[in-house]
Amino acid sequence: MSFGAALPTVDVAGVPADALVLDVREADEWAAGHVEGALHVPMSGFVARFGEVTEAVAEGRRAYVMCRVGGRSAQVTQYLVQQGIDAVNIDGGMLAWEGAGRPMVTDNGSPAFVL
Repeated sequence: MSFGAALPTVDVAGVPADALVLDVREADEWAAGHVEGALHVPMSGFVARFGEVTEAVAEGRRAYVMCRVGGRSAQVTQYLVQQGIDAVNIDGGMLAWEGAGRPMVTDNGSPAFVL
């Protein structure tokens, strides 16, 4: 295994509509707007909830990891890859997602935005 290898990344246009999006932002960010169907596991509690992530990717699915701009998700992606999980960082995060016009939702039906 080579260390220092480039982190696997994808831009928002490369995220399939049926992808497993793993959102690692905090609860207030999630509440403002998120990708419909995403799995919300905040980075602050990630290790404690790691089992939920391994269950979600158990069917051989790739995890597309998302935060606001890509910093936190890069750290989580690196961790997942080290655990042998197929994960890629979404370059630009939710800001890029919103900028590309990709759909966002809220749990309460209010207009979605990136916090």
